[in-house]
Amino acid sequence: MTTASLRATCVALLLTPLLACTSAGPAPMPAAGPAPAAAADEHAGHDMGEPPATSLPAGSLITEADVRFMQMMIAHHAQAVHMTRMAESAGASPRVLRLAQKIDLSQAGEIALMQDWLRGNGQVAPDTSSWRTMTMPGMLTAAQLDGLAAARGTEFDRQFLTLMIKHHEGALQMVAELLATPRAAQDVDVNVLANEVEATQTAEIGLMWQMLAELD
Repeated sequence: MTTASLRATCVALLLTPLLACTSAGPAPMPAAGPAPAAAADEHAGHDMGEPPATSLPAGSLITEADVRFMQMMIAHHAQAVHMTRMAESAGASPRVLRLAQKIDLSQAGEIALMQDWLRGNGQVAPDTSSWRTMTMPGMLTAAQLDGLAAARGTEFDRQFLTLMIKHHEGALQMVAELLATPRAAQDVDVNVLANEVEATQTAEIGLMWQMLAELD
């Protein structure tokens, strides 16, 4: 994937209007169907409990921190997608359901970008089941996931928003750690993606706090 195509795809993801999620009334929903690269946990690929050792050529612009970030963010995003796909059957409100679909589409798209980048650089690309065996900041425990799966209606909305805020904050911590690592994020594709994750998820956190306040 070229740098230009990665930038174009990331910009397109950011242009999905967050303000639509704040509308008090229902809005048309996207057509149902599996999202790219995160359609099912059985998606073929490499399932790993811990990221494997990296092997980078001498003088490579990319670093081990870049590779780890991409591998771990795939698993992090995949758990978020798993959470979003509970919303419809749980009777989520139209606003929460629209937000869940927006997160699903944008993060599934970023998973595909990260997998392509890893493969293009000769690294192991985790599949979308990797969230089941990897842990990192903000990820939900099995008990939290079970509680979310059992919730319905307004209680689902409350748990979903609360837990997704925590999940997003973990992603922001991962970005901050990457950017603080010497020589990391010098590769333009890694830098663009990290900054897009930071911008999008910061905006979504603000929106979710607003939606939580309106539930009370």
